[in-house]
Amino acid sequence: QVQLRESGGGLVQSGGSLRLSCEPSASLFSFNEMGWYRQAPGKQRELVAVIVDSVDGGWPTYADSVNGRFTISRDNAKNALHLQMNSLKPEDTAVYYCHADQKLSGRTYDFWGQGTQVTVSS
Repeated sequence: QVQLRESGGGLVQSGGSLRLSCEPSASLFSFNEMGWYRQAPGKQRELVAVIVDSVDGGWPTYADSVNGRFTISRDNAKNALHLQMNSLKPEDTAVYYCHADQKLSGRTYDFWGQGTQVTVSS
């Protein structure tokens, strides 16, 4: 069973920055797609940013609400996934989850971290 360990959440003022990290128990290269999702109180979990595996490091996709402010990246040397969040807004407040999936023998296996809280004060 793959485990994903998130870190880097916290409390920050509006306009500030945070960097989230996700360290999987398996190699980054074993995953087809990795990304970050978030869930605010009373709302459904939503995609923030994903990166699809490739030899060159993958290509990212962002939610419109964070495009231009957030950057997802892979650190192959440290086997970690990061989410750099700049110009944070109160509406970015949520629990952020790392997600990864593996495709094996025609099936897709999804893995989730336990989440890290991000709170942006106005």
